[in-house]
Amino acid sequence: MTRRVVVAAAAAGAALFGAGSGAAQAQTAQVERWGLFEAGLTGAGASAPFRVILTGVFTNGVTTVRAPGFYDGDDVYRIRFSPPETGEWRWRVESDFPALHGREGRFEAVAPSAGNHGPVAVQGRYHFAHADGTPFRQIGTTSYGWTHQPDAKRRQTLETLRASPFNKLRLLVFPNATITTNEAVFPYEKTGTGNKDWDLMRFNPAYFQRLDACVAALCAQGVQADVILFHPYDETYGFEEMGAEADDHYVRYVVARLAAYQNVWWSLANEYDLLKTKTDADFDRMFQLVQAQDPYGRLRSIHNWRQLYDHGKPWVTHASIQNGSAVLDDARAETYRSVWRKPVIFDEVCYEGSLEDRWGDLTGPEMVRAFWHGLIGGTYVGHSECLPRHKGDGFWLGEGGELRGESAPRLAFLKTIMEAGPAPGIEPIDKWWEQHLGGVPGQYYLRYFGDQAPTEWPVDLPRDEIKGGERFRVDLIDTWNMTIEPVPGEFVMAAKDSKYFFHDPARANVTLPGRPWMAIRVTRLG
Repeated sequence: MTRRVVVAAAAAGAALFGAGSGAAQAQTAQVERWGLFEAGLTGAGASAPFRVILTGVFTNGVTTVRAPGFYDGDDVYRIRFSPPETGEWRWRVESDFPALHGREGRFEAVAPSAGNHGPVAVQGRYHFAHADGTPFRQIGTTSYGWTHQPDAKRRQTLETLRASPFNKLRLLVFPNATITTNEAVFPYEKTGTGNKDWDLMRFNPAYFQRLDACVAALCAQGVQADVILFHPYDETYGFEEMGAEADDHYVRYVVARLAAYQNVWWSLANEYDLLKTKTDADFDRMFQLVQAQDPYGRLRSIHNWRQLYDHGKPWVTHASIQNGSAVLDDARAETYRSVWRKPVIFDEVCYEGSLEDRWGDLTGPEMVRAFWHGLIGGTYVGHSECLPRHKGDGFWLGEGGELRGESAPRLAFLKTIMEAGPAPGIEPIDKWWEQHLGGVPGQYYLRYFGDQAPTEWPVDLPRDEIKGGERFRVDLIDTWNMTIEPVPGEFVMAAKDSKYFFHDPARANVTLPGRPWMAIRVTRLG
């Protein structure tokens, strides 16, 4: 037996394209809190190794965690664990395979290093934060098939992400036959020569080792991996047609491999309502299976095409929505979270691109506009690009590589606005009265004008948490040109004729430049 400690943030880039489990490993008895410990167990002779029941029981004397294990080929089984606390942890194996049952060991969880803030969870009902309390300001993107590309393309994708504002990446586990995937390995062993001839009970470990490595590399860069378990874009290989037994077998395997990575989120499916071989009841079952198998309670969602899943169900942690019209103004965006009372991410609002398809033809300003309206509505938005260099070329949404659009730098600017704002995030203010304000009543306000081009704005603040005499500063933000211009002086609030608002009688309005994509920030002084 070997003991291996995996810290996902350590040397993940070097491990990304190497052999083995695809994770950075070291022969040591220490791992950071929220890092990844791995026990590698050798056991020969199992007739059906992928069906072996394997669990690691980890305890520090106060907390006990049961982590599922998995078979990784070549008579090697692995159990991965992410320690939630520092101190000594002991582990023992429970298995129906005698060669593994009863093995044990120990390791020490040490304090997290700088940059290791722990996994992301829901905070304040509608927002997100890391385990150490650091707010997570979601600026997500999608690159469905980047893990399926050649080595050089995967490296390029990681370099692009490193220089981008994106802190969450949506990716597919199964290959996507509708785009160029350059797939060389597949998730199952073949049983024949046909495209759909697979042994659905026998995985191909090499396929999942590559996935491990990609998730670890994202973790090393501080990027959340939104792992999409099922999708409907595969009429070639048949993975969307598997029955319940194979589906559940697959879900257990992927959860056992990936759950210990602190940056993993689970998405049950992309455009789930296009998967005609599965019902809502199937997804209910698999949601609950993920919840039961994942000992860390990683975030869980499901993504729609035209039919919305009931995100109010208790196994859903946040809503992942496809709807471009919902972020044409903040009021429509906000309605979704009021219904489900959970965080809402509009992961697909169409994409910046040059395609003839309407889902891939947004301009850069339209892509940025969606993020700003979503922010004011107290929600979050996702990005991607469909900008091939030449007709027939791949692009970021399908393959990763490089970003070619105009929106990414403006989203980086938006991210700085978010990080300087209130924690854990923006809340709608006077939300159902067309105020188009987000922030914290009495303290902080954002007003975004989108494609409108007003020449002035009345500094009328809703009365909530204001009594009169409060002093505010005002900043003029050009969201496209990425500038912030302070408005000279202060604004001192007093009651207005209308009982619902306060303003400064001496300075009723702020002058605006009469061009689109402007925003106003109002911040309390003292």
